[in-house]
Amino acid sequence: MRVKRATLLFFWDYDTQWGADRSRSAGGPKSWGRLEFENTERLLDLHAQYRVPACFAVVGAAALPGERPYHDPAQIRRIHEAGQEIASHSFRHEWLPSLDGPALRDTLSWSKDALEQCIGAPVVSFVPPYNQPFDYLAGLSLSLSERRQTNGDRVNLRRLCNELRETGYRFCRVAYHPIHHRLGELVLGRPLNRPSRLEEIAGIMCLRLNAPGGFDSGALERLSRCVEAGKIFAVYGHPHSLRSGNAQDEAWLVPFLQRVDHLRQRGLLEVQLPGRITRRMTCCE
Repeated sequence: MRVKRATLLFFWDYDTQWGADRSRSAGGPKSWGRLEFENTERLLDLHAQYRVPACFAVVGAAALPGERPYHDPAQIRRIHEAGQEIASHSFRHEWLPSLDGPALRDTLSWSKDALEQCIGAPVVSFVPPYNQPFDYLAGLSLSLSERRQTNGDRVNLRRLCNELRETGYRFCRVAYHPIHHRLGELVLGRPLNRPSRLEEIAGIMCLRLNAPGGFDSGALERLSRCVEAGKIFAVYGHPHSLRSGNAQDEAWLVPFLQRVDHLRQRGLLEVQLPGRITRRMTCCE
């Protein structure tokens, strides 16, 4: 009997200092922007060594001429030339739920244009900063925090995907959390990290995350479960966290890449880029 291969999608959220300035974690703005560039050079070596392609979701403003820690168009071109996918991560790492219609269109189109001008190739994938918006009623996901912190013109997930389609994107990584999953986690006292899945929202192919960022033992366990079931698994991290000591540290990343390489050689896993998956599914329609 033929075994169904699992699929892995690997993402790096390349925030640069634009993201550090807009940090929503405790303590306000941060200063780790320079680490994004330094650690990305190491990541390119590791991904080449283990032959694992990745999607780098890049803040569009980083592709404009200028100096680190805000800009490095030459490094963005090197990422593309190394065979990795360049996706948009908004223009200046804006918190999308708070934007009105014109501001949303601007950040999506400006980022896409800046990145395409930089690498000389189409940019069709999008990763929202902070993985938000979470508010998506069709997916039974209601974000009270987004509703409290924004006015009536807030951006929910369907509205984002509508605008992505209008501005020429085809793929979006999403992270909405259905209310019954949240209730289940409250009852069980643990996260319900199920396999990721592809779905279409407002004409955009979306991949829903079901686990936190990182490559630790929990990520390895989830990878094994997805391989056994022949499902899709998505992992992500931030280059600036490569030597942070957390789950995105190189000490966890290298064993994870080794495991991916081993599973691929056994024919149990394929590593895909979101742009290629979107093209393949479009061709099959």
